[in-house]
Amino acid sequence: MAPTPPPAPPEPPRRPRRLRPGSRIALVAPAGPLASERVAAAEARCLALGFEPRTGRCVHMRHGFLAGPDADRLADLQAAIDDPEVDAIWALRGGYGTVRIVDDLVLDRLLDDPIAFLGFSDNTAIHARLAALGIVSFHSPHPTTTGPSPADDWFRRVTGVAEPAGALPTPVAPTRLNGGQAEGRLAGGNLALLSSLAGTRDAVSGAGRILVIEDVGEPAYRIDRMLVQLRRSGTLDGVRGLAFGTFTGVPGGGSPDGVKTLAERAVEEVLRECAIDLGVPAIMGLPIGHGADNVVVPLGVRARLDAQQGRLEVIEPAVR
Repeated sequence: MAPTPPPAPPEPPRRPRRLRPGSRIALVAPAGPLASERVAAAEARCLALGFEPRTGRCVHMRHGFLAGPDADRLADLQAAIDDPEVDAIWALRGGYGTVRIVDDLVLDRLLDDPIAFLGFSDNTAIHARLAALGIVSFHSPHPTTTGPSPADDWFRRVTGVAEPAGALPTPVAPTRLNGGQAEGRLAGGNLALLSSLAGTRDAVSGAGRILVIEDVGEPAYRIDRMLVQLRRSGTLDGVRGLAFGTFTGVPGGGSPDGVKTLAERAVEEVLRECAIDLGVPAIMGLPIGHGADNVVVPLGVRARLDAQQGRLEVIEPAVR
């Protein structure tokens, strides 16, 4: 028998305060290290969006494959959480290392006064911890890897307007894997992290939810193994829909003419089989993940998935 998944977080969700011109954004590096020019690019990105960057102390550090020792990265992140002048926290990058410090985070302040947390990839571990508390967070591109783009209007609408944001912008039409429609709160993130969290205190529950899932650099058999782990652990019990983002960097992929290779088609079939076995609507290729198109997605808010139309629509506000 599969383990019992964690209980559903409280409803309605705890929404962070909206971002506005002049909002103070803490830039932290809870996982991998960065070159100094990437930190400068993130600061410039915040300023271009009208925000005031506040750069963490250890973002210029390097400790092997980490942005500083665990104690320093934790201290930076905890200081941002506890600072009443900080309006949001934006992770500078993913990589690896967030799971090493997430158990020691103290999040009491966010229960009374939630602020936005933005990031993706390895930061799925923090999204999962916030989801368990019913706090809305934002699966978002990192400020070091994004510049001005048409997605900026969507970013401002999702994080800065206390109204339903509507349909996710989709530069490329998603692929339908299994038909149907579903409504539920959004949850999820990076597949490798979701798989590694199964069986821990931060295991994500898919019950009643639409799961957003993406990954990078994984062949079909490893993606299948991680999805099977989610099924066996109970993570996918009661899931209402699957909103797959991009699965970039597939070994054996990257045909110069843009036609899917055998390796990429194998990934698509693994995702389709998972959706059909679960009997839920599913699409893939949403602009979520490690690809060139990566838009902000509010986790914890209600959304509507229409697999026939290839559409994911945010139907309640993400901020207050």
